[in-house]
Amino acid sequence: MSVRRCIPWPDARLRNAAAPVEAITDQIAAHWSDMIDTMEAMPGVGLAAPQIGVMLRLAVVDASDERGRVIRMANPEVLHASTEMRPHEEASPNLPGLSALVARPRAVTVRFLNAAGEIEERDFVHLWATSVQHQIDHLNGRMYFDRLTKLRRDMLLRKARKRVG
Repeated sequence: MSVRRCIPWPDARLRNAAAPVEAITDQIAAHWSDMIDTMEAMPGVGLAAPQIGVMLRLAVVDASDERGRVIRMANPEVLHASTEMRPHEEASPNLPGLSALVARPRAVTVRFLNAAGEIEERDFVHLWATSVQHQIDHLNGRMYFDRLTKLRRDMLLRKARKRVG
């Protein structure tokens, strides 16, 4: 398919919740293909559809070392999250050149519609769990910096505004 442009922060679409996916269609499969190509070109470990301006609850994740183990998700939702937190340096192609240490649950159980159109529940740990949670945040109109303290978020956004403006 094709590598898509990631919309730049502070585009309003990044702050709006994406619409649910009703069924897995050829169009949905095409969006997933573009998202995978875009994720691999970054390179990254995940991408949510709103990041490329597609306002649907679609995400792709591949946190494998060898790559090529992409999980395609529609309407992902966390059913259970561990109480143990795992900090990870997170970033977004929508806000290039900036990152921050974000602590998220180390493990999550997620329900989603898979590429076959079936409801699937899967456990994710470590970087997989971090990436899935990061993508779900994007689907809900949140960015990783929303999880920072006010002071750290303000500092990061000041740097971002200097880069943008």
